[in-house]
Amino acid sequence: MQNDKRQRFEVSFRSIKYPRLEFKTGKLLLVLPFGQNPEAVLNKHKKWIENKERLIKDYMKEAEKKKIFKREEKEFKELVYSLIKRDCEELKEKVNKIFFRKMKTKWASCSKRRNLTINTLMKFLPDYLIEYIIFHEIAHLKERKHNENFWKIISKKFKNYEEMEKELFIYWFLIWKEILF
Repeated sequence: MQNDKRQRFEVSFRSIKYPRLEFKTGKLLLVLPFGQNPEAVLNKHKKWIENKERLIKDYMKEAEKKKIFKREEKEFKELVYSLIKRDCEELKEKVNKIFFRKMKTKWASCSKRRNLTINTLMKFLPDYLIEYIIFHEIAHLKERKHNENFWKIISKKFKNYEEMEKELFIYWFLIWKEILF
C-alpha cells in the first residue's frame, strides 16, 4: 500500500455482514457494511493488500509482453459455441442458454439454471485461454464451487490450470489497459 496521501482505493458501503476487499481492475475496492471504518479494514489487511499490489504490478509488467488478439464477433461466437458443444459432450453435461455481454469482473459465469454468460472481452484472448474458460464454466455444471473436486475435473484436461489462471489475470490487465481505457 502506498504511503502517500492519495487515495489508492474506493469504498462501497452495502447491506452486507462482512467486509470484502477486491482488486478487479488494479485498484482496491473496499466493500463494507454500513458504518464500518475503512481505515480499520485497511490496517487489518495491510500485508495482504501490499502483497496483492506487488503481484498486480508484476502482472502488469508481464502484460506488456503479451498481445491482444483481434477476432470478429461472429468468429468468436462460433468458436465459443463449438467449444461448449465439445466440452458438454466430454463432461456429459447440458447447457440451458448462452448469453454474451461485456462483464466488468469475470470472464464468464454459470448460473444454477445452467445458463452460461460469456464476457465478450474474451474475444481478445488467445484460443487456448478461451478453451480453458469454457471448460472451466462447463465443469461448474458438475461442481458449483471451486473446491478440490472441481479442480480435479479441471486438472484432467488442464494440468497447468494454475498457469492458465495467472495468464488470465495478466490478460485482464492488458485488456483493461488497451481496450477499456
